[in-house]
This record gives sequence, C-alpha cells and structure tokens, in this order.
Amino acid sequence: MSHRVQVLERRIQKIKEQIAALGPLRPGTLSQQFNVCGKAACRCKADPPQKHGPYYQVSFNWQGKSSSHFVRRENVDIVEQQLRNYKTLRELVDGWVSLGLELSQLQLQEQRASQARAAPRSGKRRPVPV
Repeated sequence: MSHRVQVLERRIQKIKEQIAALGPLRPGTLSQQFNVCGKAACRCKADPPQKHGPYYQVSFNWQGKSSSHFVRRENVDIVEQQLRNYKTLRELVDGWVSLGLELSQLQLQEQRASQARAAPRSGKRRPVPV
C-alpha cells in the first residue's frame, strides 16, 4: 500500500470523525421578515413606517418538497447552529467524495501494477480493464 493511499485513508477517517461530532442538523436558510398589519393608525403605516418584527423563518427543500417554518426569537441561536452544522456536513461529505475518488483511482492503479508484475512476460502487453 502506497504512502498516498495511507494518507487518503487517514483523511477520510478524520472526516468521518468530524461528521460524527457535528450534532443536530437542519437544512435551509434563516430569514428575517417585517410585516405591515391591517390597522389604519398603526406605527407600521406611519411615515416612515415602523414595521412589525423581525419574525424569523427557516426555508428549505427536502426530498423534493419545499417547506418553511417560523422560528421563535428565543430559538434563533439554536437554529443557526443547526444550519451551520448542516452546511459543515455538506462540505465534509463533498471532501469525503473527492478523497474517495482519488483513493479509488490509486487503488485501481496499484492493483493493475501488481497484476502486471505477477503476469508472465509473453512479449505482448494486454490492456488491463479499469
């Protein structure tokens, strides 16, 4: 096993450990919204208007469906952490896939090289399938 293969396997193991330590996840985006009510003499109709809010909402797509949920002000910090955890998860998974592709290619090359060393020399070289 080459040194590069060992390095890639260690990096993949580190990513797995980071994923396991993430904590609660939530996909989506948190937004603030300000609203205007229906009362004619309300501050939200003044000049300049002082709209009601902020109100927080998390929007996301999951399994092909769009959804949004209102978030209480006291839960915004928790939801923001869950959103960061999910973003980190996606980045870690992308890194894992990249490393896995490189590792797979190296392992195939090593396998071909070992087969070529073990094969009897007949003068003709046969291509080894990938």
